[in-house]
Amino acid sequence: METVSLSRRFDAEPETLRELITDVEPFMRGANFDFVERRGTTLEIANSVGLATIELELEIVDDPDAVLVYEHRDGIFEEMVTRYELTRHGDQTEVTATTDFEVDVALVGMILDATVIKRQRRRELSAQFEYLAERVGDE
Repeated sequence: METVSLSRRFDAEPETLRELITDVEPFMRGANFDFVERRGTTLEIANSVGLATIELELEIVDDPDAVLVYEHRDGIFEEMVTRYELTRHGDQTEVTATTDFEVDVALVGMILDATVIKRQRRRELSAQFEYLAERVGDE
């Protein structure tokens, strides 16, 4: 299993960040995905990565310890789960985003490997943090 994790502190209340993150479609678009659509607890996303386009079906799952959790249902991964957690630090709130994944080698092959996916995922999570910063005036 591979892991990508990023954290960033914001000068914002946890509830403000919770509201932005749980407004899932705009928050996911903040990652600069090419396509985002939500139907109930199902998310469909697509993104170009190098020569490939990755299309995923994700399921939003309940987790009392996280503000948002979604798991891979269909796409290039054998397994994938992403968690967003909030931690209060004085006047700041830290958002930690962690993606654990295992690539389905039969589907991915030579074009995408774990290193490429990790690099892309860091870009996506960083873009989501920028999305949050813009909305809370914490740039």
